[in-house]
Amino acid sequence: MGKITVETCEIEGLKVITPTVFGDARGYFMETYHYNDYKAAGIPMEFVQDNQSASRRGVLRGLHFQIRYPQDKLVRVIAGEVFDVAVDLRKGSPTYGKWHGVILSAENKKQFLIPKNFAHGFLVLSEYAEFVYKCTDFYHPNDEGGIIWNDPDIGIAWPTAGLDLILSEKDQAWGGIRELK
Repeated sequence: MGKITVETCEIEGLKVITPTVFGDARGYFMETYHYNDYKAAGIPMEFVQDNQSASRRGVLRGLHFQIRYPQDKLVRVIAGEVFDVAVDLRKGSPTYGKWHGVILSAENKKQFLIPKNFAHGFLVLSEYAEFVYKCTDFYHPNDEGGIIWNDPDIGIAWPTAGLDLILSEKDQAWGGIRELK
C-alpha cells in the first residue's frame, strides 16, 4: 500500500509524483506522503512544515523562493486545478533560468517535487483551488525573494488565455532573473 510513481523532468531534481489511489463505490483512499516510499524512490527529504492556500480563478502566486533558508517543496492541489511552475536558480546549473510547468489538480492527484534553489509559482485555472505543500525548512518572512512572473528571459508559457490575472502588489513588483545577485 502507498506506492508512488515518480516521473523525472528535463530539469534535474524536479519530479512529478503520482500516488496509488485505491477506489471503490464508497470513494477512494491514498497515502499522500509516506517517508519510506519516498526514500525508496530516492527522495529522502524530511518535511517540517505544511502550508495550505485557497485562491480563485486567475490568481497567480509567485515566483517565490527563500534566499538564506531554501526549502524543498512537495506541492499538490486538493480542490480545483492549477498550472504549477518551477524555475531553476541553482548557480552553475546547466539549466539555470529554465522552467518546467505541470498541471496539478484534485482529479489527477499529482504532486510536484521542487528542490531547494528553485523559484516557484502557480496560476489557478479552475473557479477555485486549494493548494497544499510540505517544506523541508520553516518559512522565514524576511528571507523571501522573487522573480516577476512574466520575465521574458525565462519565457514561461503561462496558460492565461481567457483569464483575468490577479496578482499581489508584491508579485507585480519583483524584478527579472538578471537582477538576482
